[in-house]
Amino acid sequence: MIKGDGPRASADALLAGAEREGRGRLRLFLGAAPGVGKTFAMLQAAHGAAGAGRGVLVGIVETHGRAETEAMLAGLEVLPRKSIPYKGRLVPEFDIDAALARRPQLLLVDEYAHSNVPGSRHPKRWQDVAELLQAGIDVWTTMNVQHVESLNEVVQRITGVRVRETVPDTTLKVADEIVLVDLPSDELIRRLAEGKVYVEDTATRATQNFFKPSNLTALRELALRQVAARVDSDLLERMQGGAIEGPWPAGERLLVCLGATGTPERLVREAKRLADRLDAPWFAVTIERPGLSLAPADAARVEAALQLARTLGAATQSLVGTDFPGELLRFARFENVTQIVVGQARARGRWSWPLRPNLADALVRRASGIAIHVLTEETAAARVRRPMPDRGPLTGYATAAVGVAVATLLGSVMRHFVALPNVSMLYLLAVLLPALRSGVWPAILASFLSFAAYNFFFIDPTGTFTVARPHELLALAIFLIIAVSISAVAGQAREQMKASAVRTRAARRLYEFTRTLSALADAERVMEAAASEINAATGRACVILRPSGPDLTIASAWPPDDRLDTPARTAARWAFEKGEPAGAGTGTLPSSGWSFLPLQAPDGTVGALGLEHPADLGPLDVETRTLLAALAEQTAAALHRALLSTEVRRARTAAETERVRNILLASISHDFRTPLASILGSATALIEYEERLERDARQDLLAEIRDEASRLDTMVRNLLSMTRLEAGALEVRRDWIDVTEALERQVDLARRRGATQHFRLVETAERILAFVDGNLLDQALANIVGNAVRHAGGQAKVTLSARRDGATVAIRIADDGPGVPEDLAPFVFEKFTRARAPTGADGGDSAGLGLAIAKGIVEAQGGTLALLPPEPGTKGAVFEIRLPGGEGA
Repeated sequence: MIKGDGPRASADALLAGAEREGRGRLRLFLGAAPGVGKTFAMLQAAHGAAGAGRGVLVGIVETHGRAETEAMLAGLEVLPRKSIPYKGRLVPEFDIDAALARRPQLLLVDEYAHSNVPGSRHPKRWQDVAELLQAGIDVWTTMNVQHVESLNEVVQRITGVRVRETVPDTTLKVADEIVLVDLPSDELIRRLAEGKVYVEDTATRATQNFFKPSNLTALRELALRQVAARVDSDLLERMQGGAIEGPWPAGERLLVCLGATGTPERLVREAKRLADRLDAPWFAVTIERPGLSLAPADAARVEAALQLARTLGAATQSLVGTDFPGELLRFARFENVTQIVVGQARARGRWSWPLRPNLADALVRRASGIAIHVLTEETAAARVRRPMPDRGPLTGYATAAVGVAVATLLGSVMRHFVALPNVSMLYLLAVLLPALRSGVWPAILASFLSFAAYNFFFIDPTGTFTVARPHELLALAIFLIIAVSISAVAGQAREQMKASAVRTRAARRLYEFTRTLSALADAERVMEAAASEINAATGRACVILRPSGPDLTIASAWPPDDRLDTPARTAARWAFEKGEPAGAGTGTLPSSGWSFLPLQAPDGTVGALGLEHPADLGPLDVETRTLLAALAEQTAAALHRALLSTEVRRARTAAETERVRNILLASISHDFRTPLASILGSATALIEYEERLERDARQDLLAEIRDEASRLDTMVRNLLSMTRLEAGALEVRRDWIDVTEALERQVDLARRRGATQHFRLVETAERILAFVDGNLLDQALANIVGNAVRHAGGQAKVTLSARRDGATVAIRIADDGPGVPEDLAPFVFEKFTRARAPTGADGGDSAGLGLAIAKGIVEAQGGTLALLPPEPGTKGAVFEIRLPGGEGA
């Protein structure tokens, strides 16, 4: 940091700004998952830039067959792709040479993390972008957060999917702007179900593995944190480059100051825990006076603490200055620090702070807009836990004596101006103040001292303790009674006020604890929150044990350390099995260093809560025991609710599984029985009446056997395909096929099976090719055509067409039947969706699987299947398949 009379700009920030001069600007559209609309948002913004007169060129954009994205390309100039030979075929890739030759004002390069085909200039697309930026070309690109290299392991733990294409974190720092493109998880899953999201794997597998609501929520949080970190970095850089002092509390930043005194390593650990709770970057600094050096032992302690801080992720800095608080605050404002952690001086006289304030006191007085955390030493904390209050009895007695002396001096002056009875009021005030500040006994001492002083200095004969007149003795006695009564009442009020404050804090803590637990539905999170809160409330280690097989295991602990010995585990089992407290402070196994409370729910004990009892802390007081019992009850209730919620979810899942199984068995038994009955009847007739049957009749029976066996074969193949789709084991063998010929095969097959509908195949002048698995495509087309044959009506017209649409092939199968009912349309591609009447959508072959299988097959090959609304003035069902194909596909 540069020092001077005023704030100066950071040399690093100025150098970073200078390096940006002359190169292009990069805008990154960042999303949490595929399908949130990154490419769409980029193209939408590009239209705005083109409308403002900026030269925009589309270098490469991957639409993945999405109609909305393809429509956004209209009106923008698209750079032709460069074909690169790879394994016997030409693969279209981004043409970086053509882009450099064109030098547009703005270039769109989709998929920042894309891996280029071998033979390209750079193995990664982000390297292409880096070269374009160096050439002074502004670039807009897109990327999902799971492609960030440092998040690769995190994403794998969240989703169970290892992302192979990653981008180094350093390349993200190159981005001048990051635009977060977000979409709610439910909306994204709905788009996936509608076929609007490109997924490399099958849609079913993606929904079950990657596109889970919990996974998407976690990925959204990662994206938000990535953008927030970049915004914080930009803010700091602009402040340092513009010589602007902080703090600007746009985000939390923590600083811990380490010194040779106290326990610097403990300061580092406490700062790390606080930084983790705030999810904030943090610094560890030391300050030295110019020309002075620490002793070798002290220097070693400070260096060890700094090394620990670096290990825990802190940025370390050594500062030099004579004004320690001023130097620390200058650094804090320069780095936009919002919170500072310092240690409290161990030894400090009660009256020394006005003359020689320590660092903590100086920071509190001079800091503006910065929170100061003061960590006390262990010895000071131990003194606070002792039963004796901070103001010991000697202090209270001394205060009482001083108060009586002051009252005597004031009374000696005032007796010349007011009546003597009014002077006695000063002594009542001298009694009241010690009662309010120090308790009952110092106030009683003040009462007797006041009685004696009033008698000695103001009652004739003065200078003696004798009383000349009886009524004065009565007045003194009444004065003493009133003084003692006041002291007792005031002292009791003070104790009640302290107890009330303790109870208020306990009630507030209990309320916050209950509110926190009520928002948690997961048993593990309930136990973690409970252990942490009980540890904070009691200042002792806490564990929660749950039954696991024949024994109890630690489900949660705070601090997170398994330290239970054999006596402690025995006490825990007793508390769990008997439903009674056990361990330290009870009549059962009192020698254990832990005490355990059963977590009792309405239908039994759900666990045991343990609290450590170190020898140096002593037993719990009444208030703490009461609070602990209340916290244990709330923990038991919340844990019981979470476990019930888990059981309900399992029961619902089991019920749904059973329902699907029953539907499947019923469908199979019903739909298999009809063709089997026809086959059995025809075969029986051939066997028993072969000689009596004419040749044409025998041929009809054999044809019936063939047709019904073919129907059975279709149904079995559908079931096997659905099983493979759900297991993610569908094998796709892609090759170039003629789509028109595939449609002709389906028409011939339908007619051979006795379809009476009028089929019309729209032919084109050119061959339409698609790069797909021909056998799987035939099965998908057969299911859709079969759906039309089954539900459109015997005299319906079925139209089949195929056309090339950009980089995709669009196949439509439409009929003029009654169409799909509105209430059934959103679920037409779900398993076991069947019409209630002979008209409507079914899914194929009466089992309600055909359309679901067709959609899974199409999406497994990188395509989409959708139910489109009929043209205005028409009716019927229109299904559209989009497959990768066309020129360069």
